[in-house]
Amino acid sequence: MRIMSFNANGLRSAASKGFFDWFAQHKTDVLCVQETKAQEHQLAGPAFLPKGYKAWFKDAITKKGYSGVAIYSKREPDEVRTALGWAPFDDEGRYLEARFGNLSVVSFYIPSGSSGELRQGFKYEVMEWLKPVLDEWLASGRDYVLCGDWNIVRARNDIKNWASNQKNSGCLPVERAWLNGMIADACGDDTPPPKTGWRDSFRVAKPDAVEYTWWSQRGAARANNVGWRIDYQLITPSLAKKVKSCAIHAEPRFSDHAPYVVDYAL
Repeated sequence: MRIMSFNANGLRSAASKGFFDWFAQHKTDVLCVQETKAQEHQLAGPAFLPKGYKAWFKDAITKKGYSGVAIYSKREPDEVRTALGWAPFDDEGRYLEARFGNLSVVSFYIPSGSSGELRQGFKYEVMEWLKPVLDEWLASGRDYVLCGDWNIVRARNDIKNWASNQKNSGCLPVERAWLNGMIADACGDDTPPPKTGWRDSFRVAKPDAVEYTWWSQRGAARANNVGWRIDYQLITPSLAKKVKSCAIHAEPRFSDHAPYVVDYAL
């Protein structure tokens, strides 16, 4: 089973750059998109629906053209969930879950705090509220694949300029401690991994690799590969042995993020 996660930074923009033509060549079973930056009716029609797929959306209702997540699947899910029960998060279009038997595939978009103190404060609120939800899922007995842009790097190998970003949102010690405190794969950060926790599919497949999924659009960050790895597929422990391979597709460029693909033996 091939699952792809992609922050499109505007799905209409990514489509105009050929994303769906490229996507059609990759035999993907489930695609999770973040930052659709559109309303569902704006993404209707063949230009946004590859042959053989169905699509589900959760739009932001707080502001049009903002945030938004989607899931594209060849197989119809048994159930699609669009809300976790906290309006400030749900209404920004940050969660969508497709259930296939005992497997849940989630498209997540965790807030960024880079725009200032107000949004960083909201990010902290989301982190505090979301932790018990993730703990409950981990203990539920279901298989989960949590796809998405988490807006947090894990450790030195996940960011080009480690030292200079220690005071910047996305690389703050408290953010990394929150994320790494839930993930059982050691990553070189100061936070000791839990004995039982989520697994980082990228680190399962490539324990020591240095690859990035996002590059600032300022300067020549992409050309110089000054990037961050902030897009993940976090998985329940039962799925770790089923990770066959993974790939970050930095080229072609459809967004400031790269699609991240994992093949599972499912």
